[in-house]
Amino acid sequence: MTDLDPANINVILATDCGSTTTKAILIQKVDGQYRQTHRGEAPTTVEEPVADVTVGVTNAVTEVGELAGRKLIDENGEVIRPASGDVGCDIYISTSSAGGGLQMMVTGVIAEMTAASAKRAALGAGAIVMDTIATNDKRQPYQRIERIRELRPDMMLMSGGTDGGTVKKVVEIAELIPPARPRPRFGSGYQMPVIYAGNKDAAETVTETLGDSVALSVVPNLRPTMEVENLAPARDAIHDLFLEHVMAHAPGYDKLIKWTNAPIMPTPGAVGDILKTIAQRQGISAVGVDIGGATTDVFSVFPGADGEPVFNRTVSANLGMSYSISNVCAEATMPVILKWVHFDMDERELRNRVKNKMIRPTTIPQTREALVFEQAVAREALRLAYEQHKAFATTLKGVQQQRTVGDTFSQDTGGQTIVDDMALDLLVASGGVLSHAPRMEQTAAMLVDAFQPRGFTRLAKDSIFMMPHLGVLASVHPEAATEVFERDCLIQLGVCIAPAGKPKPGKLCFKYQIDGVAADDEFAEVLHHSGEIACGEMKLIRLPAEQEARVRVEPARGFDCGAGRGKPVERKVRGGTVGLVLDGRGRPLDFEAREEVAGWYEALELYPE
Repeated sequence: MTDLDPANINVILATDCGSTTTKAILIQKVDGQYRQTHRGEAPTTVEEPVADVTVGVTNAVTEVGELAGRKLIDENGEVIRPASGDVGCDIYISTSSAGGGLQMMVTGVIAEMTAASAKRAALGAGAIVMDTIATNDKRQPYQRIERIRELRPDMMLMSGGTDGGTVKKVVEIAELIPPARPRPRFGSGYQMPVIYAGNKDAAETVTETLGDSVALSVVPNLRPTMEVENLAPARDAIHDLFLEHVMAHAPGYDKLIKWTNAPIMPTPGAVGDILKTIAQRQGISAVGVDIGGATTDVFSVFPGADGEPVFNRTVSANLGMSYSISNVCAEATMPVILKWVHFDMDERELRNRVKNKMIRPTTIPQTREALVFEQAVAREALRLAYEQHKAFATTLKGVQQQRTVGDTFSQDTGGQTIVDDMALDLLVASGGVLSHAPRMEQTAAMLVDAFQPRGFTRLAKDSIFMMPHLGVLASVHPEAATEVFERDCLIQLGVCIAPAGKPKPGKLCFKYQIDGVAADDEFAEVLHHSGEIACGEMKLIRLPAEQEARVRVEPARGFDCGAGRGKPVERKVRGGTVGLVLDGRGRPLDFEAREEVAGWYEALELYPE
């Protein structure tokens, strides 16, 4: 960790070593405010023939230095610190997902309880969870041993039992590990790191059982009681072991670790950290999504049962836009995807297009038809990933809730999702299909259609995918990270206003009135605007990013915009590159006719001829 006074940090260099590309950004203090000023990138060099991650870092940083007119790399190919004049930087920080990122296995006694808590801890730390082993996972012991042996994760997280609870079942899981002789992916000469975060009464027996077959770390129980989850110690241990073991044995990372002023973080863990920082500083609920070629990550921060903000992350490893596009088509089904396409398409031709995308994952749509189809697939990939996230981001299962007479016949004890679409304040998009859509309106529409936010929801996108850089910066200098996040990272798309309720064709959904003070006459008409939205109708009202307006919504009977059914809501909103999306389609979305979709696309100006 850096011991530099934040007040003396004026030039910040940050890199993100991805699987294919290493991205570098320069953040400087300009007129007393932190701004992202320059960006560069180069191919990641962790694989053969180079097999040294610092080569790619040096190339990306050199490009940033040339653009900025600043010498950042010395004659030995190392980052120059501290800054002096137009040479060097004050701090250098980095994240990494090279080599497939952090890959883990987790174990627990009951899959729905301690194992689910262990999975939450691993995902929150930025890991990909390869498998979850539990006593009730319906596998034989020899099958579990084979699985541990063949997967070769970077590390394992063991949980199980509340403090003072079962010891026998926890030890049974531990007994699977020595016969499996697990070997980590990197570094042939070191042992598999294992974190034990289970019943403290079983720690001694687990230590004896594992012996010297693994490198064991014991931390406080992540589920000390049924009602409490204590994930922080396990997450911290994952970060430490990621740095000490995984990164230290990956090609070139030993050098990179010496250069940085703060621990290197897994890329998804850093993205989660900046979202947490922003949600806590602004006192809001937020959801972020990163949709890639193979996987889709969803991050959320919502109040838990005790009112404190709870962070959750899920990885939908089978939902993506290139390598995993066939999975999306299989899971969502082609007829459902084609509901989002407003003209006739040959299904056989589409299946060929999907296979071609898997074979050539870097291709981008060249025709309007191809673009509409790809964005239709994206809507379903995002929707499915968000549903998986909601099912995972729950109150603690196994906890007896206070019951009413209406609950008498329900056997579920706990496990309700904490993701509340009506309470969602900010929805942030990143990933190629969202960030690089030809029109901002298309990005906003994909978010609204897939996530179906309710009430008033701000929509934004990550401009150049700098959230990982800002996440690790937040651990060193939260103020700088927040300033850059709000001014340079996020492109404000606008606000979606969508009452929840079941629409009736031809009936009124809501009335609206928009009032504000225009910066000039050009926006005077927009800023004093009123009207009605019928059920099934959408409307786009342009409101520039620098403009603020007061919006009053009067939902029809049966519709709720945040204050209860039929009750008016008044909010102050800021515009964006798209503006205000007035959505009268009701929630949840339910439609059949292609003509409806064509009307929505025309209203939002998605695909102008």
